[in-house]
Amino acid sequence: MIKIDAISKSYESGQGALTVFSDFSLTLEERQIVALIGPSGCGKTTLLHMLAGMEKVDSGCIEGVPISSTTNVASLSYLFQEPRLLPWKTLHENIELVLENHIEKKREREVLVKEFIDIVGLGGFEHMYPRELSGGMRQRVAIARAFAYPSQLILMDEPFQSLDADLKFNLIEAYQNLWAHTPRTTLLVTHDIQEALLLADKVVVLSPRPAQIRGIIDVDVRPEDRVAGNRRIWELEMHYYEKFSHRG
Repeated sequence: MIKIDAISKSYESGQGALTVFSDFSLTLEERQIVALIGPSGCGKTTLLHMLAGMEKVDSGCIEGVPISSTTNVASLSYLFQEPRLLPWKTLHENIELVLENHIEKKREREVLVKEFIDIVGLGGFEHMYPRELSGGMRQRVAIARAFAYPSQLILMDEPFQSLDADLKFNLIEAYQNLWAHTPRTTLLVTHDIQEALLLADKVVVLSPRPAQIRGIIDVDVRPEDRVAGNRRIWELEMHYYEKFSHRG
């Protein structure tokens, strides 16, 4: 369990102190996918950065972020809006790279990389370079790499934001397949309520900054049934718009 306990975070700006969080608390249960949804600038990405250790809290504390026994740093994968692949390495090499400090034998790494490549539907493209892949394929590689790395926590910062609807649903399905294969505690930042409902066990709706929790939607749909067109997903989406959408 990861416990975010009464944290505060402010930045200095030309207009004075900009408070992003003030006495904010949230708990992430083990192997649970939690989605954060809220207005731009409310602190969603800042929260990911604090969990990843990229920024420090001003007060309060974050407890329970898992530590890798191999590297003695936070055991997490960070999935960004863009794939961030190394252009001089092949699809296979980009994924294998994150395993080199964890699996000594190359043959074992190769078997694991192939397994994750197959799960995201990229079998046969192993030796292609990022420039030879479509945008959606590159993001599939990034998703496979995030899961191949032996982390216990995955942080996702709007990884499907710039994709068209069909491609987004395909990548959500790829993520669902990977999570079913190796479940991880996950925190997803998104502006898209449908995306949140398809992926998450719990959707946390945030207010404008300083961010507070306006409400929580429990997604009472089995992961394998979370597909576009599912009636319960549609009902939860309507509930979100009725209760939380801003109308001026």
